[in-house]
Amino acid sequence: MKNMFSYLIMIEPLGFLYGSSGRFLSPENLVGRSGTNFPPSAATFSGLFAAEYGNDAIQNLLVAGPFWGNTEKVGSEQNFYVPTPLTYLVSDGKIGPKLTWDSKKEGWFYDGKAPNDKFDQGTWIAITDWQNPTNVINPYNDNKKAWKFCPHLHPKLEKDQRIVIQQSDEDEQREGSLFLENAVQLNPDNCLVYLANRELESGWYRFGGEGHIVEVKCFELNEKIKELFQQKIETKFAIITPAVWGSNRLSYREPIYLQKGDKEKYKKSDPDSANQTVWELETLYTSRPIPFRYRLGDHEHQQKDGPKCLSRGRYAVPAGTVYVLKKALNKTWYEWDEEWFPKEGPSFKRWGCGLALPI
Repeated sequence: MKNMFSYLIMIEPLGFLYGSSGRFLSPENLVGRSGTNFPPSAATFSGLFAAEYGNDAIQNLLVAGPFWGNTEKVGSEQNFYVPTPLTYLVSDGKIGPKLTWDSKKEGWFYDGKAPNDKFDQGTWIAITDWQNPTNVINPYNDNKKAWKFCPHLHPKLEKDQRIVIQQSDEDEQREGSLFLENAVQLNPDNCLVYLANRELESGWYRFGGEGHIVEVKCFELNEKIKELFQQKIETKFAIITPAVWGSNRLSYREPIYLQKGDKEKYKKSDPDSANQTVWELETLYTSRPIPFRYRLGDHEHQQKDGPKCLSRGRYAVPAGTVYVLKKALNKTWYEWDEEWFPKEGPSFKRWGCGLALPI
C-alpha cells in the first residue's frame, strides 16, 4: 500500500485562528456567526505543504483531518480526538446504546425500539478508544471548552485621521470600511491534529485566513495508529473525515462510476446514461451535508500575482456517518480507488475524504 499516513502534524496557534469559510459578510449583515467553520479543513492544512515545498513538489501529497486533542497527550501518546460515529447515542458525555440496522424492519433500532429522545451532537472520541469507546468529549459544552468563537471587527481607517473610512455616494469604487472576522481562541491546553504521508518541517507558519501564525510540530506516526488505519473495511464502517463523492457537477452520498462525458445533466432524458454506484449500499446513517470548498491556484488568464480562484462549491457527507454495505469491500481506505473520488486537479482523496474505520 503506497501513500500511507506516516506523520502526525500538531498545530498550536500563537493567538487566534480563523473560523469562517465560504461565506462573506457585509456591513449590512454583521451577524457574527454566519459561515463559521472550525477546525480548518484538510484542504486548508495542505496549504502549509504548498507554501513550504511548492505545488509541483506535492502532487502525491496525502493528508487527513481535521482532528484535535490535548497537547501533552498528542505529543507523548499520539492520542487525539476523532468524530463520534452517529450511531453511538451519547448522553451526558457517555456513550449509551448503539443503533443497529434491522434489514427486516428496514430501520435503525436499539434495544428493539427506534430512538425518540434527544442525544448529544457534535461529540468526539479518543482514537485510542476507537475499538471500545465509553466516553466522549464535547468541545462546546464541557466546562473547559476546547475552543470558543470571538468575532471582532477589522476597521479600515482614514490615512490622515483615526476614523473609519466613510464611503460617499460619488465614490462607489472605494472599499468597504468594515470586515468581521470570526476568530477562534483555542484552549491553551489543546492543539489541532492532522495526518500526512510527507514530513513537514517544524516551525512557525501562517495558517488559514487573516495571516494567523501557528507553531507546527511533526512526529512520526506510531505503529499503533498505523495498524488502526490498516484494518480492512468490511460491511460496516464510519467515516472520520467529511466525504465528497460524485462528479464535478453533482454531489452524492456514496461513490459512483463516472461514465464518459459525465452526463448527469442528461439523466432525465436518457436513463441509460445515469452513473452507477460503486458500493452495494444497504443503508447509511448520517446528518445534513456540509459545504466543502477550497482555493485553487492561478488560472492561465489571471495575472501571476492576481487573486486565487475558489473551486466549485460542493457538499460533503459529514464525518461520523455510518455506512452499511450488502457486500464487504475487503480493502483498507488506502486501497480505495482514486476513481471513486471527484477530481479538480488532484483527486479529492488527496485531502483524506471519507477516511474510514470499521465499527
